[in-house]
Amino acid sequence: MKNKKNNWLSRAVALLMPLLLLASVAFAQAPAGQPEMADALRASGKIYVVVLVLVIIVVGLLVYLVRLDGKVSRLEKEVENR
Repeated sequence: MKNKKNNWLSRAVALLMPLLLLASVAFAQAPAGQPEMADALRASGKIYVVVLVLVIIVVGLLVYLVRLDGKVSRLEKEVENR
Protein backbone atom coordinates (compact mmCIF):
# COMPACT_ATOMS: atom_id res chain seq x y z
CA MET A 1 0.00 0.00 0.00
CA LYS A 2 2.81 2.39 0.88
CA ASN A 3 4.55 1.73 -2.44
CA LYS A 4 1.36 2.55 -4.34
CA LYS A 5 1.00 5.87 -2.48
CA ASN A 6 4.61 6.82 -3.17
CA ASN A 7 4.20 5.83 -6.81
CA TRP A 8 1.14 8.09 -7.14
CA LEU A 9 2.95 10.95 -5.45
CA SER A 10 5.98 10.66 -7.71
CA ARG A 11 3.73 10.65 -10.77
CA ALA A 12 1.88 13.74 -9.57
CA VAL A 13 5.16 15.55 -9.00
CA ALA A 14 6.39 14.48 -12.43
CA LEU A 15 3.24 15.92 -14.00
CA LEU A 16 3.33 19.17 -12.06
CA MET A 17 7.04 19.93 -12.48
CA PRO A 18 6.85 20.97 -16.17
CA LEU A 19 3.88 23.22 -15.40
CA LEU A 20 5.77 24.94 -12.61
CA LEU A 21 8.81 25.42 -14.84
CA LEU A 22 6.67 26.92 -17.60
CA ALA A 23 4.99 29.26 -15.13
CA SER A 24 8.32 30.46 -13.80
CA VAL A 25 9.56 31.14 -17.33
CA ALA A 26 6.36 33.02 -18.17
CA PHE A 27 6.64 35.24 -15.09
CA ALA A 28 10.33 35.87 -15.68
CA GLN A 29 9.58 37.27 -19.14
CA ALA A 30 6.66 39.48 -18.08
CA PRO A 31 7.06 43.13 -19.09
CA ALA A 32 7.55 45.76 -16.40
CA GLY A 33 4.16 47.44 -17.02
CA GLN A 34 0.92 45.56 -16.85
CA PRO A 35 -1.19 45.39 -20.00
CA GLU A 36 -4.36 47.43 -20.16
CA MET A 37 -6.46 44.32 -20.69
CA ALA A 38 -5.46 42.96 -17.27
CA ASP A 39 -6.45 46.26 -15.65
CA ALA A 40 -9.81 46.23 -17.42
CA LEU A 41 -10.50 42.61 -16.43
CA ARG A 42 -9.48 43.28 -12.84
CA ALA A 43 -11.62 46.41 -12.64
CA SER A 44 -14.71 44.61 -13.90
CA GLY A 45 -14.06 41.51 -11.77
CA LYS A 46 -13.83 39.22 -14.81
CA ILE A 47 -10.21 38.31 -14.05
CA TYR A 48 -11.52 35.81 -11.50
CA VAL A 49 -13.55 34.09 -14.20
CA VAL A 50 -10.48 33.85 -16.43
CA VAL A 51 -8.38 32.43 -13.59
CA LEU A 52 -11.12 29.96 -12.66
CA VAL A 53 -11.42 28.71 -16.24
CA LEU A 54 -7.66 28.26 -16.48
CA VAL A 55 -7.56 26.37 -13.17
CA ILE A 56 -10.42 24.11 -14.29
CA ILE A 57 -8.62 23.35 -17.56
CA VAL A 58 -5.31 22.55 -15.83
CA VAL A 59 -6.98 20.39 -13.16
CA GLY A 60 -8.97 18.58 -15.86
CA LEU A 61 -5.80 17.85 -17.82
CA LEU A 62 -4.03 16.58 -14.71
CA VAL A 63 -6.94 14.32 -13.77
CA TYR A 64 -7.06 13.00 -17.32
CA LEU A 65 -3.33 12.29 -17.34
CA VAL A 66 -3.43 10.53 -13.96
CA ARG A 67 -6.37 8.36 -15.04
CA LEU A 68 -4.71 7.59 -18.35
CA ASP A 69 -1.51 6.62 -16.56
CA GLY A 70 -3.50 4.31 -14.27
CA LYS A 71 -5.15 2.63 -17.23
CA VAL A 72 -1.84 2.16 -19.01
CA SER A 73 -0.31 0.70 -15.84
CA ARG A 74 -3.23 -1.71 -15.51
CA LEU A 75 -2.85 -2.80 -19.13
CA GLU A 76 0.89 -3.27 -18.65
CA LYS A 77 0.21 -5.54 -15.67
CA GLU A 78 -2.32 -7.56 -17.70
CA VAL A 79 0.18 -8.04 -20.52
CA GLU A 80 2.90 -8.94 -18.02
CA ASN A 81 0.68 -11.62 -16.40
CA ARG A 82 -0.10 -13.34 -19.69
